[in-house]
Amino acid sequence: MSKFAENRKAYFNYEVLEKITAGIELLGFEVKAVKDGKMSLDGAYAIIRGSEAFLINSNITPIQPKNTPVDFDPRRNRKLLLTKKEIKRLGDMENQKGLTISALSVYNMGKKLKVELGIVRGKKTHDKRESIKKRETDREIRRTLKE
Repeated sequence: MSKFAENRKAYFNYEVLEKITAGIELLGFEVKAVKDGKMSLDGAYAIIRGSEAFLINSNITPIQPKNTPVDFDPRRNRKLLLTKKEIKRLGDMENQKGLTISALSVYNMGKKLKVELGIVRGKKTHDKRESIKKRETDREIRRTLKE
């Protein structure tokens, strides 16, 4: 299992309450581009519309721009493959105030590409400061142990 894309800012800006794995519907040349590391999840999130889930604002730049279709949009909405039960649950969570479904990473499971979604709540400024302090102290501890 290898990660092809990761949304590092999501862990800093949000508090991850729960993680869910979903499949993603891609075109053939998009799969090649993702496996080549050409996918960006910065600002990507999921929405539930009716009985379907979509990944919004993810960017997949093609490997060979001349071989892609003329009308290809790298930021198009991509359908997520979830069960009806999972979609209903995510829809209920999305409707709660302050909760968002954010894309955390894209990885492979066997031959399939999967998206790890997180049900997240935004952090306050003081929470972000605490995470920065914790990161700095951990870094200093590692430095002193190394010496």
